[in-house]
Formats: sequence, C-alpha cells, structure tokens
Amino acid sequence: MTAPIPITNESLRAEVRARYGAAAQAVTDGGDASCCGSSCCGDAETLGVDVNVITADLYSEAEQAGIPVEAVLASLGCGNPTALAALHEGDVVLDLGCGGGIDVLLSARRVGPTGKAYGLDMTDEMLTLAQANAARAGVTNVEFLRGEIEQIPLPSNSVDVIISNCVINLSSDKRAVLNEAFRVLKPGGRFAITDVVVNGRVPEHVKQSMELWVGCIAGALETDEFRALLAEAGFVDATIEPVRVYAAEDARAFFASAGLEADALAAEVGDRFMSAFVRAVKPGVIE
Repeated sequence: MTAPIPITNESLRAEVRARYGAAAQAVTDGGDASCCGSSCCGDAETLGVDVNVITADLYSEAEQAGIPVEAVLASLGCGNPTALAALHEGDVVLDLGCGGGIDVLLSARRVGPTGKAYGLDMTDEMLTLAQANAARAGVTNVEFLRGEIEQIPLPSNSVDVIISNCVINLSSDKRAVLNEAFRVLKPGGRFAITDVVVNGRVPEHVKQSMELWVGCIAGALETDEFRALLAEAGFVDATIEPVRVYAAEDARAFFASAGLEADALAAEVGDRFMSAFVRAVKPGVIE
C-alpha cells in the first residue's frame, strides 16, 4: 500500500493545482480531462470503468447546446449545481472552483444580460481555458477571478447565489470556505452546491492519502458535520439531498487504480459516499 502523505494546506493546494492544471492542459491540447492521469475527482481511465460513476451524464443535451466542447470535456464535477440553484434574471452568481467554466457559462445564460456570473479558481491553466471557453461561446456577462475559495476576492454582501461543483471537499479548511461564502452572499442569498459527502466517518488512514483526497474521497464531509459547519457560519435552512450513491465496487476500482489495497479499503468506505445537492440560505431579505 502506498505510504500516506501528510496533508497540509500547502501540499494539498499544490497537488490539486497540479492535477487540475494537467487536466486543463490536456483539454487545451485537444484531448479530454482523463489525460491528466490520476484522479482529478475521478475519470474513466483512473477509475478503471467505461463510464465514470461520478462525472458521467451530469448535463443534458439542451444544456450543452451552445457550450464549447472544451468546457464540457474539462468538467470534473460530481453534479450539476445550475440545475438545483434557483437563478433569476439579474442575479449575481459565484462559482467556487469554476474549472473550465461550464457552470459559469450555464449560469450566465440563465441570469441574462442584467446579471453576472463570476468564476473563481486557483489554477492558471483552468482559468485560461475558462476564459477561452467564454470567448468561444460569445458570453460577456462573466468574469473569472484567480484566488482560493478560502479567501474569496469579492466584497461582502455582493453575490446572490453561490454554486460549486465537487470542489469544497478538496479544501483542507472547509470552515473558512463556508465562512467566506456566507460573507460574500447578500442577505437572503442562496448557497447551492453539489459535492461528495459521506454517511459515517472516514478512517484516518484514508484521510491521510493524497491520492484519495485529490480524488474527492478523503476530503468529503460527513453529512451531519456539513450541516453543523453551515449553521456555525450562520446559514439556515440547510438541506443535503443525495443524488448518486457510489457502490463498493466503484470504490474498489478507484482504489486498485491508485495502487492501494482495494478490497480492504472498499469494505471500509464502499456505499458510504455519495454526490449530493447541498442547499442553505443566508438570513435576511434580498434587496
């Protein structure tokens, strides 16, 4: 079994930046995100399956219409936050960890010319790809920001809706992420994300595996912990709605491809992990 790598804020950021940067570069070079090699939130090559159970079939044909193929290929999420977020004409939307920009472009379409969609990412290659995708789509009511989701470079009370797609689990300081999300939302603003969550505790040796963390497994919050952190940040009306539960066999394929002891780990975490819609509201009245 691969020796665990101690997880620190900086080591995790560096690993995530490298993996997702490689995924973006692969798309830019004319391939797809699976070319990045190992576990960018799961890909078909890494998982050893024909159709990735995490990232497959997240967007309808109607949603993909008019979206550059490069944005679709660079999508490494676990859900479709734009499908769950109540977006309205004129809304200001922020996508935490926007990647190649697919959710930003879909949001921009829904909020219209009087609204705006921001995309925040810390990976230069993804931001370059996202900007190119916006140009290809001819979308002008978007802006891409370089930064970390633990320190959002926007003023307080400036955003109507926060979305994110399988990114918060990659942060080692989720409390800071949720506090920042609360800060930038306007009173009455909505938090509406998709992410990998877990029912039950994750064994400590899994949490200390960089391969599993960057693959959206070890960093997943337990559902009750997620609700507690949302409440601590000040959010109300929090709900977590399962979308896909990942079977033990899916976990076994992932672990085996990462060079880990597949059978033992699958028995510990199989059927506990799922992608879910996470919703919450910042108290107050929308102006």
